[in-house]
Amino acid sequence: MKSCVTIALVPGIKTGPWIYWDDLEGSMQKAAALGFDGVELFTASAEAVAIDKLMRLTQELGVSIGSVGTGAGKVINGLTLTDPDPLIRARAVTFVQDMIDFGAALNAPAIIGSMQGNATSGANRDQALGWLADGLNTLGSFAENRGVTLIYEPLNRYETNLINRLDDGVKLLGSLKTDNVRLLADLFHMNIEEASLPDSIRRAGSMIGHVHFADSNRGPIGQGHTAMNDVAKAFYDIDYQGYISAEAFPWPFPDEAAQQTINSFRQYFG
Repeated sequence: MKSCVTIALVPGIKTGPWIYWDDLEGSMQKAAALGFDGVELFTASAEAVAIDKLMRLTQELGVSIGSVGTGAGKVINGLTLTDPDPLIRARAVTFVQDMIDFGAALNAPAIIGSMQGNATSGANRDQALGWLADGLNTLGSFAENRGVTLIYEPLNRYETNLINRLDDGVKLLGSLKTDNVRLLADLFHMNIEEASLPDSIRRAGSMIGHVHFADSNRGPIGQGHTAMNDVAKAFYDIDYQGYISAEAFPWPFPDEAAQQTINSFRQYFG
């Protein structure tokens, strides 16, 4: 299992749960100094950061790119894979494809979280789930051709009315034509939706391809009431070997949050 910390480079999401902000090079230097294996990037677009700069930084600092987020597609451009307007859905697919290409150049998967959207007044839930499956099929195959997986994230009920629990995510992914999509197990969302975090992790098993490491209050692990001993054992039981990434609020400040995160990672997974 590999440690990872989030870096957000999108001004419009400054209230979000990311440890580091704005300063890409400085943040990567701090992550490297603390001993993180990788960083998870949130950028405004695939063109927002030069790939050659990122390659140089990863080589110089010994820190990999663990994944790239696509949420700016919704936050900045209002795009989702389940919009009733087929033209907007097509633009959403194109945006994610560009992010997949961006990540693939760094051997990093792209994450679909907020861009999955919602069932709205313009479409019922079955229609929205059908559009979501169509998008995941297209994007999963696209990612496979680029040599990376695609990561899909179930979100809590207050953020989407589509897929909220890992079990439902497993069912959705099992219905796809592509087998190149994996689940993101976000401990914060799971604390809201799952009856048992360890049991849901064990049931999902090898379908889990990425983990968001945040406590029950979305602070760094150790600031809430997540029973991490049991959660960690579940990840060992399924032989999880991917990134465990701190998508958490930078409480009380980014440097302190990063230090607490790497300490917690070493406590449970080191």
